Amino acid sequence: PAIVSGGLLKAFRLNLVSESVPQSNPTETMAGEKKQIAAGAAKKKVEKKTKQPVRLYAKGVILGYKRSKSNSYANCTLLKIDGVRTRDDAAWYFGKRVAYVYKAKKEVKNSKFRVMWGKVRRAHGNSGVVRAKFRKNIPPRAFGAPCRVMM
Repeated sequence: PAIVSGGLLKAFRLNLVSESVPQSNPTETMAGEKKQIAAGAAKKKVEKKTKQPVRLYAKGVILGYKRSKSNSYANCTLLKIDGVRTRDDAAWYFGKRVAYVYKAKKEVKNSKFRVMWGKVRRAHGNSGVVRAKFRKNIPPRAFGAPCRVMM
């Protein structure tokens, strides 16, 4: 299907209307065309109101710290991002901000939600897992919890 711009599409519709209506009085056809254009504008306004909010982050899961058999590196956190399956896919997220949102008991600034911010640094292996560095090290209770990777 060929993509037609809005202006060309309107002109095409107007030509169809003018061909199908007998040309007895030119003022009547002009009024009909104006009504159609007004109806089209009203439809466009209705469409904008039903628009859903857009999520501006990718969902991810905190897997744990980077580690070897006996050593654990708490300053480097492993993340699994939804839809990322290869090392090449992960490259797009390098440098993007990561937010770990959690709920605390004590209310601060009228909110019980708090955020720990970090940054995606590099890939970890070939299956799309990435390494991230947070400003303060992620607590172990966050392992398995969701996080947000900003687009």
